[in-house]
Amino acid sequence: MRKITNDKPVPLDDQLCYSIYSAGMAIQRLYKTLLDDLGLTYPQYLAMNVLWRSDNQSVGEIAEKLALESSTMTPILKRLEAANLLKRTRNPTNERQVFVALTDKGRALASRAACLGDALLAASAQTPAQLATLNEHVRHLRDTLYSHMADRNSPP
Repeated sequence: MRKITNDKPVPLDDQLCYSIYSAGMAIQRLYKTLLDDLGLTYPQYLAMNVLWRSDNQSVGEIAEKLALESSTMTPILKRLEAANLLKRTRNPTNERQVFVALTDKGRALASRAACLGDALLAASAQTPAQLATLNEHVRHLRDTLYSHMADRNSPP
């Protein structure tokens, strides 16, 4: 990455943050037609993916896995519930806690969503191993950044 010279910002194409952001946008655009066929938006797909991996989680757990606030998850989950893909139930011992579980229709959608990975593989001109390595590097960067932020925000 280039440094700022003459008080001018680094061009966007030379900024890692923009490359990651714009690659994410390109992936979402690639997925859009496929997600439309599934009746899902990208944020809904992410929430469903969390539940496909481990069903019956609290809203807070889902939000944490997606690095979102619980209040951001609520409208996403309400729309998924209206589509009969999941069911939300309050914890009887703690009314503030809401658990989310897939319906049969929501579970059945998982196999149809497998096409997204195939589409990314085909469009990327990368091998599965190359994409896995790239994903590993990006995850490591993300985790390191979060760890750094946690260290800075923790008391001495």
